[in-house]
Amino acid sequence: MKTILLASLAAVSVAYIVIWWRRLATHARTEGTERLEGPPTPAELAIGFVTNFFDTLGIGSFAPTTAAFKAWKLVPDEVIPGTLNVGHALAAVTQAFIYIAIVEVRVTTLVALIGAAILGSWLGAGVVGHWSRRKVQIGMGLALLAAAAFFVLKNLDEMRGVPVIPGGNALGLDGMLLYVGIVGNFVLGALMTLGIGLYAPCLIMISLLGMNPLSAFPIMMGSCAFLMPIASMRFLSLGRYSARAALGLTLGGIPAVLIAAFLVKSLPLTWVRWLVVIVVLYTSWTMLRSAAEEKARGAPAV
Repeated sequence: MKTILLASLAAVSVAYIVIWWRRLATHARTEGTERLEGPPTPAELAIGFVTNFFDTLGIGSFAPTTAAFKAWKLVPDEVIPGTLNVGHALAAVTQAFIYIAIVEVRVTTLVALIGAAILGSWLGAGVVGHWSRRKVQIGMGLALLAAAAFFVLKNLDEMRGVPVIPGGNALGLDGMLLYVGIVGNFVLGALMTLGIGLYAPCLIMISLLGMNPLSAFPIMMGSCAFLMPIASMRFLSLGRYSARAALGLTLGGIPAVLIAAFLVKSLPLTWVRWLVVIVVLYTSWTMLRSAAEEKARGAPAV
C-alpha cells in the first residue's frame, strides 16, 4: 500500500510539472503575474531555501514566506495564496517521499487523512482563486492569526512543565477518532489554499487524537505533497500566482529539503518559532490594515 501511495505521488508530481511547464511556456509573453520575467531573484531563491529548510524540520513554510513577501512587497497580496501553493509544492513532495519511506505510521490512517486533505484543498482553491484583493487580505490576516496561535501552542508544548498537547504512542486511528481526523484534515486542506500552513495544526491534531507525534510527519507532509500540486492546478488555470516568485521558491526549496533531512536532521527550534510568531503577528496586522485601506478607497469586498 505504501508503494502504491508513493507511486501515486510520483504520478501526481510528474503531471504537475508538465502542466506548470506548459503554462510557463504559453504565458511567457503575456502580461500580469503569470509572466516569467527573467530568472528568480536572489531574494526569491533565498526565501525558498530558508523557509523550506525550516519547513522540513517542522516549522512550516507558508507563514514565514507570506511575511517575507509582504515585508519586501515581492508579490501582490491577491496572488500570495496561489504563489505559496505553486512554489512550495515540489519541496513538499520531496519531503513526503523521505518521511513516508522512513517514518512508521498505519497506512490506512495515512491514506484516509491524505485523501481528506486533497478534497479540502481542491474545493478551497476553487473558492479562494476567485476572491478579490481585499477579501484575500482579510482572509490571510485572520489565517495568520490562527497560525500564530498554533505556533504558540507548539512552543508551550515543548516547554518543560507545560504539557499543552498530551500525545500518545498509537501509530494509527480507529473508529470515531479516525472520522475526527478525516474531518480535521479536510478543514486543514481547505485552509492551506488561504495560506495557513498545515504542519503545526496537523501535528497538534494528531497528538490530541492519541498518536505518536512523530507519526504526524508522514501524514502532514504527505497531505501537503498531494494537495499542493492539485490545489496549484486550480491556481494555475486561473493565473492567480506569481510565476517568477513561485519558481524561486521551488529552485531554492528542494536543495534545502535535502540538506535539512539528510545532513542537519534536527535543531532546537523553539526560539525560531517564537521569532516566527512575532513576524506572523506583524504580517497579519499589515494584511488587515491593507484591507482597511482598500475599503477606505472603495474597493469591493467580494
